[in-house]
Amino acid sequence: MSKVEDFLTKEEEQEIVEAIRMAEKETSGEIRVHIEKTTSKVPFDRALEVFHLLKMDETQLKNGVLIYLAIMDKAFVICGDKGIDDLVSDDFWVSTKEAMAAQFKTGNFKQGLIDGITKAGEQLQKYFPFEEGDTNELSNEISKG
Repeated sequence: MSKVEDFLTKEEEQEIVEAIRMAEKETSGEIRVHIEKTTSKVPFDRALEVFHLLKMDETQLKNGVLIYLAIMDKAFVICGDKGIDDLVSDDFWVSTKEAMAAQFKTGNFKQGLIDGITKAGEQLQKYFPFEEGDTNELSNEISKG
């Protein structure tokens, strides 16, 4: 797989976007997925950079969650902004990453992403329930680098 565009089919991408929409339906939180071919940086550092580039650190309640993948490096990171990170249990991000990795190891990238999105959405709904007047602050589309 040499191109980011070949990582997921259009149908898989739409299923992931729909999973984001469903996860965000009952929360003011924001979830984004970013896929790129490779990074010359430590994946976590690059994920934080992408978090900023996508303006995820500008959400009103600091409750954005980014799932970052560098496909050629076989690396992925889940990071949450301060608002959500301060509230979830200490092992939440690790357990979410492990659930995703189990799917990734079998080549089921779409389901791994959906599992991560769903778990993040459940926590966002718990701590940041949807309130009247909430708006979708960030795009649900998958960004690519």
